[in-house]
Amino acid sequence: MYDPSDPRATLVAPAAQRPAGDVAAPEYHDFTRLAPDEISDAGSRTWITRAQNAVVVHVRPVAGDALEPTDLDSEQVVILAHDSSAARFVTSAGEGTLHGRGVVIVSPGPCEITALGAGDLVRLVESGTAWADRARNRDSYAVAHPNVAPPVPWPEPPGGAALRIYPLAEVRAEPGRFGRIFRSRSFMVNFLDHHDGPRDRSKLSPHHHDDFEQLSLAVEGEFVHHIRTPWGTDAATWREDEHVTVGSPSLTIIPPPTVHTTEAVGAGRNQLIDIFAGPRADFSAQPGWVLNADEYPAPAASGA
Repeated sequence: MYDPSDPRATLVAPAAQRPAGDVAAPEYHDFTRLAPDEISDAGSRTWITRAQNAVVVHVRPVAGDALEPTDLDSEQVVILAHDSSAARFVTSAGEGTLHGRGVVIVSPGPCEITALGAGDLVRLVESGTAWADRARNRDSYAVAHPNVAPPVPWPEPPGGAALRIYPLAEVRAEPGRFGRIFRSRSFMVNFLDHHDGPRDRSKLSPHHHDDFEQLSLAVEGEFVHHIRTPWGTDAATWREDEHVTVGSPSLTIIPPPTVHTTEAVGAGRNQLIDIFAGPRADFSAQPGWVLNADEYPAPAASGA
């Protein structure tokens, strides 16, 4: 599965499972090629896509523009994807500002966000919200995908409702840790270590997940997603291996249990952010991998 130098080599490999039904097709949403779903009066551009348990609202804002306000019964997570990203948050649980890359977790309730920079802002909300009906690929989930487990929120944060802001600039690289991971009750976000230039093709990492989707958000550079759908007994459902090139920004939805790996191919900086809905137990069980584990505890059974 992984090269010995990859921190994930320490994880216990999942046993291959027989799919519960037809394996969903991967989806590639390259926003460099797709017109936005919405454009605000100020000119901010928004693309809305969904997965089984999450909706991804990707905003390329105009500085000073107010994003669409929300009043959700569930939390939302906001990713500031670039050094030029900046936003002010006004919520029922507090107010705050973040300049530069990072993650903001917003408790349920009213939330107003104002873009203070031109870098991308990415909102993650649960698929049970009205945002799901606005997604460009909503028809893909008209019937629930049988291989994706239903969402089970993790424990409430011991500190109660709050606006939690995590600047990436405060997190230093650490050998043996896989990326920079933050989790909430419903999501896990991993700012992967970037590649300067193409990835070493002798150290790719083909692997699969049994029961959750991986949302691969490209925010800088160019990538090739290599995805293989396992064969079932019905040859009519077999697919050719896919090797799809995407730019930035883009969102690729990788369904279980496809075998997948992503190869950075851009000449400059290549940056991916992995998104999971909800948090991964295997990553959470690794000491020190989840940077806000004290604020968002794992279920006792996970051992994290």
